[in-house]
Amino acid sequence: MVKIGNIELPEFPLLLAPMEDVSDPPFRRLCKTHGADMMYSEFISSEGLIRDAIKSRMKLDIFDYERPVGIQIFGGDEEAMEMSSKIVSTVKPDLVDINFGCPVKKVVCRGAGAGVLKDVDLMVRLTKAVIKGTDLPVTVKTRLGWDDSSINIDEVAERLQDIGVQALTIHARTRAQMYKGHSDWSHIARVKNNPRITMPIFGNGDIDSPEKALQYKNEYGIDGIMIGRAAIGYPWIFNEIKHFFKTGEHLPAPTVIDRVEAARNHLQWSMDWKGERLGIVEMRRHYTNYFKGIHSFKEFKQKLVTTDAPEDLFAIMKEIEQVYAGYEFV
Repeated sequence: MVKIGNIELPEFPLLLAPMEDVSDPPFRRLCKTHGADMMYSEFISSEGLIRDAIKSRMKLDIFDYERPVGIQIFGGDEEAMEMSSKIVSTVKPDLVDINFGCPVKKVVCRGAGAGVLKDVDLMVRLTKAVIKGTDLPVTVKTRLGWDDSSINIDEVAERLQDIGVQALTIHARTRAQMYKGHSDWSHIARVKNNPRITMPIFGNGDIDSPEKALQYKNEYGIDGIMIGRAAIGYPWIFNEIKHFFKTGEHLPAPTVIDRVEAARNHLQWSMDWKGERLGIVEMRRHYTNYFKGIHSFKEFKQKLVTTDAPEDLFAIMKEIEQVYAGYEFV
């Protein structure tokens, strides 16, 4: 069993990564249904929370059926991070997570996300501010370092644990790599094998199959795996990995009917949470992923991304089920 504060997770938990414009409550609900053990909100700007920005406040929505769930914040100002930590605590998530890993320029340029990897002293101060603002467990997600010549994850892990961080997720790339090139989990293994490190260490980066999950579990000795991009349009990956761990065998691949059901639920839950219009529009980015690999699907995809009425969208999905009944993915 893996413990983060009072949170008890399975022996080798599978975590859903916080992903901007993806990891909202409808998507988290879908992944929970298909085996995710813990998940996180989209990352939330500490300054946005304090300004009462509507989009930031919406990201605080959590629901009992998705627990345990963490809310992730980012920022480069100690006072703002402490205050946002207090705000987050009022909605009673299970933990507060700090993003020190986002590599995008608009975040890094504000001295937040992966930008903090260039100043570990600042990272420590920001983390202390968050811990001061909450009684909840505080965890961190970060990267190996700024670039290949400044990999500092060993120092980061020790110093964060020393001030009270209760779990660390490491994306096995540097900021300079963004999301390209190969991840290097040997650095994560070194952190995990450090006798000073007692907090759970989770690995993140490039896990896209049950075989790879098992290989990395065995090879690098981590406490759990965080899955991000591989779950987009494919929430089945969590249960597929768990089944493979137990049996060494693959679950049957999701059928077209399974995919339609997932897309239908995602759409309905998005409309329920965001409102009909926004739910429909923001769902459009997901259809390609749900129906990836289906031949001659272009016409249906065009209908899905241009149709505005919920009843018409559900009718299109019903038609997809009928047209592709028995379809086998190659």
